[in-house]
Amino acid sequence: MRDVLDELLAVWRSGETAGLSTVVRTMQSAPRPPGAAMVVGPDGAVAGSVSGGCVEAAVYEVANDVVASGVPELQRYGISDDDAFTVGLTCGGTIDVFTEPVSRETFPQLQQVADDIAAHRPVAVATVIVHPDPKRVGLRLVVGRDSRHGSLGSSRTDDAVTDDARGLLLAGRSGVLTYGADGQRQESGMEVFVCSHAPRPKMLVFGAIDFASALARQATFLGYRVTVCDARPVFATAARFPAAEEVVVDWPDRYLRAQAEQGEIDSRTAVCVLTHDPKFDVPVLEVALRLPELDYIGVMGSRRTHHDRVRRLREAGLTDKELARLSSPIGLDLGARTPEETAVSIAAEIIARRWGGDGRPLSQTDGRIHHPA
Repeated sequence: MRDVLDELLAVWRSGETAGLSTVVRTMQSAPRPPGAAMVVGPDGAVAGSVSGGCVEAAVYEVANDVVASGVPELQRYGISDDDAFTVGLTCGGTIDVFTEPVSRETFPQLQQVADDIAAHRPVAVATVIVHPDPKRVGLRLVVGRDSRHGSLGSSRTDDAVTDDARGLLLAGRSGVLTYGADGQRQESGMEVFVCSHAPRPKMLVFGAIDFASALARQATFLGYRVTVCDARPVFATAARFPAAEEVVVDWPDRYLRAQAEQGEIDSRTAVCVLTHDPKFDVPVLEVALRLPELDYIGVMGSRRTHHDRVRRLREAGLTDKELARLSSPIGLDLGARTPEETAVSIAAEIIARRWGGDGRPLSQTDGRIHHPA
């Protein structure tokens, strides 16, 4: 929903009703993950996508029907049958799409959800998508770290889903949870889709150089909140890094240590060290490589620089296990030369690490294209 929130809010604020279609479950090689959404406005305008184009026309019709009837629908779209001209996914996967009418009446908490997302406060939206009682389909519960709003029909259900939704939110995952009709665990009959809106992941870029500017633009495009940090105030200026959310003048190791102590580092945080100077990069890497929660630690430099850096880090007491976490030289081998090309190679390595890709051309691989989360 995050990708279509602006368009959805515009309709909501106008007092009209939009059709919101959300991918709630995927199987096999589905093109979009759970949480991907499409909005159909009262004027017929479309924003977002649930399948990258495979079934959008069919979902568009369902959205219009749902707005007219006021009754949510759960539809499954599977492998296409070209001979029969049926609607399906040409990629061979299967998706479940839940379509609901969204207005001030049906989703009174939407503005609060938008405010939480804008303020980087984690929030999850839990929606009943299957229930023996049709009146409970579409009921919604908005869950924060210390709050909840709305109801799924009973306090027992609300308590169970609140606990589970907070677990998904902490992991940054969205998915379908199954309960008995009144929230009983280990039973079936009710399905609840929890769409987690965790704060966007962070990327900390150390070294205020031209490569950092290109990387900030690329990472922002991928959804990261980018901070550029350098101890040299003449280089670390907001004007030089317009894509960064924050530009900090500080010694890199001191800044990273403070971020960790303040609880600002998590498993989705990426650290990219581009300083090319041992007095900056070795101390910050000493801190980074000892933070087990960090997902990605990459550092720029030649092969000679890499070997010298590893020697210095060993002398500082880093173990082989800690050094094995280091991506150096940074990025995938794309033959990149310019700052922009190098930024793409760094982003590609981070994406591959996240999803389990190996960086080979897809034409040289077999099996499924989309790796499981």
